[in-house]
Amino acid sequence: MNSVRNTENSPKQALEGLAWVGLGANLGDPEKALHSALEALTLASRVSLRACSSIYRTAPIEAVGPDYFNAVVLIQTSMQPLECLQLLQDIESMHHRVRSYTNAPRTLDLDLLLWGEQTVVHTDLQIPHPRMHRRAFVLVPLAEITPWVQIPGHGQVTELLGSMTLQPVQKLPCAALSRWQSVQVASSP
Repeated sequence: MNSVRNTENSPKQALEGLAWVGLGANLGDPEKALHSALEALTLASRVSLRACSSIYRTAPIEAVGPDYFNAVVLIQTSMQPLECLQLLQDIESMHHRVRSYTNAPRTLDLDLLLWGEQTVVHTDLQIPHPRMHRRAFVLVPLAEITPWVQIPGHGQVTELLGSMTLQPVQKLPCAALSRWQSVQVASSP
């Protein structure tokens, strides 16, 4: 099972402690980078994996370079958003992430997409992640694991997918994340 359904009447309580993380890479061995990042996330204290999407291949948007490999994972954590952001940046650093210019190709990109139903505005972090509601490489894997999720200020992920012109997204038959896709997930968050 690779999805989580929200079947409760009070989704706000059910979403407490849940965070969605986007994974992407287009330099080196992107599939291996996603696998390694997911391994690091599962080994992190105060983090447990709830769901993992397939890997999708997409062309860069507003950028140049090789195609990206993308996925989305749902984690449960007792961390605060800025703590989680620091964890993600530490994992990126372990993968030699260089921030040379905006939208530069990267060995690994980990984005904190959603934090339950919260909106976070901080100089270092904005949740929901800006432009995620207009990016097929985020919405397609997000809808695969949690089609019911709401993006604050924008609507339900499946509605957003249905109303946008999708950028080409190719689901890959790779096995890199299959180990985590088979994780048994409760029927509600």
